[in-house]
Amino acid sequence: MKRRDGPMRAVSYVRMSTDHQRYSTENQSDAIEAYAIANGMTLVRRYEDEGKSGLNTDGRRGFEQLIADVSSGAADFDVILVYDISRWGRFQDTDESASYEYLCRKKGIEVFYCAEQFENDGSAVTTIVKNVKRAMAALYSHDLSHKVFVGQCRLIGLGYRQGGAAGFGLRRVLIDEQGNVKGELRHGERKSLQTDRVILMPGPAEECEIVERIFRLFVELGRNEAQIAALLNREQILTDLGRAWTRGTVHQILTNEKYIGNNVYNRISFKLKKHRVRNAPENWVRADGVFQSIIERSLFDRAASIISARSQRLSDDEMLALLGKLFESKGMLSGLIIDEQEGLPSSSAYRDRFGSMLRAYSMVGYRPRRDYRYIEINRALRRMHPEMVEMVTIGLRKGGGDVRPDPENDILWVNDEFTISVVIARCRRTGAGARRWLLRFDTGLLPDITIVVRMDAANRTAMDYYLLPRIDVLAERLRLTDGNGLILDAYRHGDLELLFSFSSRITIQESV
Repeated sequence: MKRRDGPMRAVSYVRMSTDHQRYSTENQSDAIEAYAIANGMTLVRRYEDEGKSGLNTDGRRGFEQLIADVSSGAADFDVILVYDISRWGRFQDTDESASYEYLCRKKGIEVFYCAEQFENDGSAVTTIVKNVKRAMAALYSHDLSHKVFVGQCRLIGLGYRQGGAAGFGLRRVLIDEQGNVKGELRHGERKSLQTDRVILMPGPAEECEIVERIFRLFVELGRNEAQIAALLNREQILTDLGRAWTRGTVHQILTNEKYIGNNVYNRISFKLKKHRVRNAPENWVRADGVFQSIIERSLFDRAASIISARSQRLSDDEMLALLGKLFESKGMLSGLIIDEQEGLPSSSAYRDRFGSMLRAYSMVGYRPRRDYRYIEINRALRRMHPEMVEMVTIGLRKGGGDVRPDPENDILWVNDEFTISVVIARCRRTGAGARRWLLRFDTGLLPDITIVVRMDAANRTAMDYYLLPRIDVLAERLRLTDGNGLILDAYRHGDLELLFSFSSRITIQESV
């Protein structure tokens, strides 16, 4: 890259994460500005990430934009100024941290760390010091993760809830340090005071009755999960997420110990934003009987015995034979496919019997190909679409509206006044780990409102909803990121209550 005439043009990159609040972005900017003045540089732009972890680039829109500007060759600056190594990132792989700096240098743009006690001049000593600093930055996050985990385990033992939705029939309740109830936490809400704690309590009586009904249908009447789900759906009862019931959601209730008051943690690990690990039961952290139960222990144990017996009465060869037939019919296998298959042991049963799902897969000749996971996800989302349309229909009708589905194109006519369509957006990951949602619209339908259901990172549940009016759906494709600016994010909602209110009718008396 050819150096421009005059003072060196510089940009700054600042980042603040929740694990290091004292280094605010403004304090970093002040130090960087002083460094630029002392070295005769002109600051032309600032890239910024507030409240973002440095473990990877996920969600760091400022960093991603900086690297994109450099990679494209269109950067109008000569140097990048960063407060220190840790602000560049706490990458657990130090080579990843170095790779981004090398990419910049390859494009002729140097990275300077203003608060470090070395000049980033490419010398052997500097390279050694930088690598040590990168390792120290990664180690800090590792040590912090361990301390947080130990603290969370202690709170579990004391009977406090750690993360996650309450689940159907339960509610998260906020209490102060004296144990006094302060109020219910709604979906998406978090505690604001460090000394406050969260516990689980039974929800509305009608939900608790449905939970008990599920157990009794299963234990006393011999209904399986799929039959129970079909029954609840016929009665237009929705899950806690506002969705139709499936075999899997019923199975989760039948197997979750929180309904008998037990607090169980560390079933799945996702430390330092690495791969999810399903831990063995002996590694779970638990406290029994700390919440008010909804289900009697004897009823829960009977359900657990039935579920366990379904797989125990089968030999290894019989279980593998069933799994092989499923593989032959589906062409692929996954925990989701197995759990939704009636007459087959659950994925957890295969995991317990054979040590891991991968071992069970290999024994029936299935070799998962990571690059083709999207096939399974797309199939699941296609199955979800009619459920989502049904959920919207039920919500609009409960709001007082008249809803008429159009069977030819899945459009919903509301009060014969406006139309609605539903689009489910699958979450994808870029090479740098950022989340993206690519939408495809059928512009020939031209609904008045398009509901975009944005899925979470696992593509299991809806993360949020965009209510896009026809005037803003101008192209067949639209790409969403974690943040899309006011033009699009003004239409983002955590639920569909606002939409449901649109369907209500108000009687207006005619003036005489």
